[in-house]
Amino acid sequence: MRKLVVLSMITLDGVMQAPGGPEEDTSGGFEYGGWVAPYFDEVFGKILKEQLKPTDLLLGRKTFEIFASYWPDHEAIWPGINQVTKYVMSKTMKKSEWENSVFIDNVADIEKLKKSEGSDIQVHGSGELIQLLLQNDLVDELWLKIYPLTLGKGKKLFRDGAIPAAFTLIESTVTPSGVIMANYRRAGKVKTGTVGA
Repeated sequence: MRKLVVLSMITLDGVMQAPGGPEEDTSGGFEYGGWVAPYFDEVFGKILKEQLKPTDLLLGRKTFEIFASYWPDHEAIWPGINQVTKYVMSKTMKKSEWENSVFIDNVADIEKLKKSEGSDIQVHGSGELIQLLLQNDLVDELWLKIYPLTLGKGKKLFRDGAIPAAFTLIESTVTPSGVIMANYRRAGKVKTGTVGA
């Protein structure tokens, strides 16, 4: 069974919207895009490079469109990105010029994908898709990069629909700029104050 790994950059107050740039996602009047830039240091760069190894991806439509407009011409930064399979959750988009893109449109497709043979599957960005995955208990690991700032508004990682769940910390690092990089593995369900597998 393939693991579904959610990689997310979040602020201390849980905001995940538009970490990469001011125009990335301005929905809801969000004006703080690009908030990760001041925290990029050498240690963070090394760790990030380790996480950008070739593995299949599951992306929401908006994140896929952002990726498809950038990564095909920048494979030197993320080797293998063009060759891995990009599974895209969308009810409206059905094809793309970006090679190895496969379109799916429901939870059953994701469950089937997890049961198939292949590499683990990473989810980057894709805030709406992550909400769906959390609601349906499909996330096996969370790889969080927690930045030392608060934004007060914006789309949040756990904004709705997360079920009670326990996670085990499997790896953590703090960069010189104060970013906490913590990887968690799903450990079971929370039942009346106890954790059960």
